[in-house]
Parts: sequence; structure tokens; C-alpha cells
Amino acid sequence: MKIAMIGTGYVGLVSGVCFSDFGHSVVCVDKDQRKIDMLERGEVPIFEPGLDSLMARNVEAGRLEFTRDLAAAIDGAEAVFIAVGTPTRRGDGHADLTYVMAAAEEIAKAAKHYMVIVTKSTVPVGTNRKVREVVAAANPDLEFDVASNPEFLREGAAIDDFMKPDRVVVGVETDRAASVMEEIYRPLYLRDFPIVTTDLESAEMIKYAANAFLATKITFINEIAALCEKVGANVKQVSKGMGMDNRIGNKFLHAGPGYGGSCFPKDTKALARIGQEHASPMHITEAVIAVNEDVKRRMIGKLQDMCDGTFNGKTIAVLGVTFKPNTDDMRDAPSLTIVPSLVGGGARVRVCDPQGQNEGEALLPGVDWQEDPYTAAKDADLLVILTEWNEFRALDLPQIAGSMARPAMADLRNIYNASVAREAGFTAYESVGRAGYSD
Repeated sequence: MKIAMIGTGYVGLVSGVCFSDFGHSVVCVDKDQRKIDMLERGEVPIFEPGLDSLMARNVEAGRLEFTRDLAAAIDGAEAVFIAVGTPTRRGDGHADLTYVMAAAEEIAKAAKHYMVIVTKSTVPVGTNRKVREVVAAANPDLEFDVASNPEFLREGAAIDDFMKPDRVVVGVETDRAASVMEEIYRPLYLRDFPIVTTDLESAEMIKYAANAFLATKITFINEIAALCEKVGANVKQVSKGMGMDNRIGNKFLHAGPGYGGSCFPKDTKALARIGQEHASPMHITEAVIAVNEDVKRRMIGKLQDMCDGTFNGKTIAVLGVTFKPNTDDMRDAPSLTIVPSLVGGGARVRVCDPQGQNEGEALLPGVDWQEDPYTAAKDADLLVILTEWNEFRALDLPQIAGSMARPAMADLRNIYNASVAREAGFTAYESVGRAGYSD
């Protein structure tokens, strides 16, 4: 089957490459010539483990190619996926559908045969029906169907998520569209991975509801962590006890500096806005958004307390600025709130991140980028662990403590414990939700 993928951002590129590995013929389209040139040279513009080798394999096999020519890409395609950005619209919190509708119109004007136009981008409920209207208006004679196929890819584990999904959600209106989508995902059908077929609106809502629920779990445990610090409980033990309940589960119950990334901040805001527009307020989601911002501010206060009440004149080493490990994504990362507060408070900030510098240099002005954590920590007054990269989980803590002007650690991901830090020579150690605990 021939598939066209419009957009080579994170979702579009990962999906296009994985579809080609299913055996489909895939053409990925992007308006950015620089990005197309990179892809044709075999260079991946995003960091995602394993994506470069998988892409190279399918290009070599002749199943995957890249172009700016949308008309050529969709010629003969049975399915055309829209995987363009839907950023939060400035001013009202809604998802900006400008790129989605522009892609739909361009597809319509170039299309000459039946196809299923599939929305892969995360879009508000009702968007696929608007896509249908745009396509029908631009090309009244075109025979087509629309489908909703939201993605559920975790950055850093996207290929595995695509190839071994918890579920695939497909929203369709006709048997013909359902048949095309079934053929696209046949390799997963054959291996008995769950395929959930719904109407368009339900598929759109599943994506927002799932992300809002996960964001709620993260925010809930962060609030519990704050309370644990007040009452003398250990949030790691609390999380473990909660997670053993099968109705709750242990995932997304790790206390930290708040959620970030390309999905949770954008999707929670969009869901809240959808609720407002339909006079059905999403009170829990709105509270999650507000509390997540409070969590970041609470982390800043924790760091300030460790610096004797002021950042001015202090040297602070920050390990990790991407919103999570195994990605170069900085979108809405807690670091974008925390690090500027350190710099604005007069601190000299050194940053080390395995993949964050390319994006971070523009987003975090005024910091010194270091190649390794040991250089970053030398002569520092405070070491802050902000992203739990594996590279930071087995540091030579005695070496770091011995090199610091004041051996103090703020472990905002709870990857060490107080007793280990003390034995290594740290005179001050703070984590999240574990005040006074050694583990």
C-alpha cells in the first residue's frame, strides 16, 4: 500500500518510518527544504533512539522517500496522513489548526482519486468533520473518507510504542475507510495488538482524555509529595504502596519538578478549552494545569532555600534540561521555568544535558554549557538533577562532592538518597517528597 505522510516532525517521521517497516511504500512530505535535504542525506532532525538505523534500512529497501512535492506524494496513495503541528494558540489555550486545515486543502486540490485522509495530529473534537468540509469545498468532485488515528508515542520509546502498542485507535465513518485502515495496520492485527475502532469524535476524545489522565496522575503524586514533606512521609514508599493497587498502577507516580513536553501541557490546555466552549468545564484538568505550574515554583523555592535564600553570586550546576530523558525535546520542560529563575536571580548557571544543547542554547540564554557533569559541578555551590538521564544515575558522587565549593545536591528526580549523598561527602541533600529520609 502507498501512504503519504504530510509533516516530518516527531509524529510524522516516526510514523512514516514505522509504516515503511511494515512493508508499505511511504512518502514523507515537508515544506522545509533544509529538513528534506537532511533526511535524504540520512540525517534525522530529531533525537529518537533507533530511528536513524530504521530509517536507513527502509530507504535502502526502497520503501521510504522524502519530498517537498505533495502532489507527487499523494498520487496513487490510498491513505494520506496529516501529521503537522497543532501548537497551543496564543491567547485562548486552544489547539491551533492552521497547519491541519492548510494541509487538508492542499491535499484536496492535488487529489485525483479516492483516498482516506487520516488525521494523525492531536486535534480537538470535531476537527475531522471540519477537515471533511475543507476538502469537500476545495474539491467537490473528489471521492474520499476521513479518519482519526491519534498517536500515543512516548518520546524516547516511540519505535517500540508504534511496533508494540497498548492499542491503536481508529475513528472512521464508513466500512471502506475501516478496510483501508485495517490494511495499513495489518501487521498489528496479525499479532493481536488491540485495535479500537470508533466514531470520529470518540477517537479524538480518547487522545485528550488519556493525556489529561496521565498528567493528572503526575500532578497528584507531586501534590502528595509536597504533603509528605510537611507530615514526614516518604513519597517513594507512598507511590509504591499506591501502585500495587491494580486499579491505580505504578506508572506516572514518580514525584518530580512537574510535567512538560510536547503533549501534556498542550493537550490539557486544549481539553480545558474544549470544555469551556461546550459549557462543560473540565475542573480537574484546569486544576492540574494550575498545580503543575505551582510545582515548578515550589522547586525554585526549594533551590533558593538551599542557597541560603538567594541565588545571587552562586554557581549552580544543572544536570538535564530536556523534559524527559532519551529525547532532545525542550517543549514546556520544567527547566524553562526553573533555569531562567536561577539566572534571573544572579546565579552563574552551568548546564549539562546529553541531547539538550541544540535546542537549549536558544531557549536558555545566559547559561554555560558543559560537556560532562564533573566539569559542570567543579567549584559549584549547588548541584541540581533536573532530568533523570541514565548518564546521571551512576555518578562518582565523592568526586563531584570533593570538587564543589559547597557540596549540596538538589535531586529533583529522586534518583539518589540522602545516606548515599552524605557518605559521598555532600553536606546538604534535598529530594522531592522525602524530607528527612535516607531512601
